[in-house]
Order: sequence, then C-alpha cells, then structure tokens
Amino acid sequence: MNYFIRFITVLSKLCGIASALMIFLSVLVVMQMIWVRYVLVESSYWQTEFVTYLLIAATFIGSPYVLLTRGHVNVDLIPIFLSHRKRLYLALFSSCLALAFCLLITWYGYKFWLEAWEKNWHSDSIWGVRLWIPYFSMPFGFCVLSLQYLADIINLLLGREMPFGIQQDLAGGD
Repeated sequence: MNYFIRFITVLSKLCGIASALMIFLSVLVVMQMIWVRYVLVESSYWQTEFVTYLLIAATFIGSPYVLLTRGHVNVDLIPIFLSHRKRLYLALFSSCLALAFCLLITWYGYKFWLEAWEKNWHSDSIWGVRLWIPYFSMPFGFCVLSLQYLADIINLLLGREMPFGIQQDLAGGD
C-alpha cells in the first residue's frame, strides 16, 4: 500500500510540473503570436488554438497536483464544528463521491477520446489539429485525479491524514 501511495504522489507531482510547463509554454506562444501579428505584421493561424488546448490540458493534468497539495478552495465551516469521527465520515463520503464523479468523467472522456482517434477527427481551423491529441488530457487527468482521490481515501482510513486537515483537538470529542 505504501508503494501505491508513493507512486501516486510522485505521479501527481509530475502532473503538476507538466501543468506548470504547459502554462509557461502558453505564455511563450502568446508572446510569439503578439510579435508575429504586431511587429512582423503577419497573420497567426495556429497560436490561439494551440494556447487554448494547452491551457485546458494544463487544467486537467494539473488537477491531481492541486488535490495532493490541497490547493483547491476549501470551506471548512461545517467540518470544524464536527467531532473527529463525524469529520472522518464526512471526509470519506465527500471523497468517495468525488472519486465516483472522476471515474465517470474518466470513462466518458476516454470514450470521447477514442472516438476522435478512431474517426480521425480534425479541428475545423486552418491548422487542422488531430483532435485526439488535445482530447487525451481529459481522460488522463481525471484518471490520475481518481487515483489521487483513492490514495487520499486510503490515507484517511489508515489514519495517515486528518480529515480536512483539521487536528483532532480543535473540535469536540466523539
């Protein structure tokens, strides 16, 4: 079990690095597009579509890292007033619900990607990118996010993490 948790932690961190690099590359491509359009007075035909797909991919692929580092917005008004046991149940319930949602999106994202692959879909732009390439980020990102949720659930069950990151002594007892 420890190997699984460590593997998912490393994978989520790699996804975070990949996401940051995608955002950085997007900034570079936007700067290149501005240079081409306003300094060289030439048209740009692939940059906008490339940046759009890359930022969407960065969002999907970076989501496991956000979950790993608890970087998402978290409202802890209810959990802070619950006992440790009730907080644990709430954390398990919400994590299992989120895992089910992520697995559903992984499955339908995979079906969508596979259809784009099998039917050789291309974008309608001049660039005509093969759509299976940008579409791959959805099932991949949600698959790793599902694995990160599974690792979080295991950590909660084994007592390695406190529910919602709230220490036991802040709320009332069981």
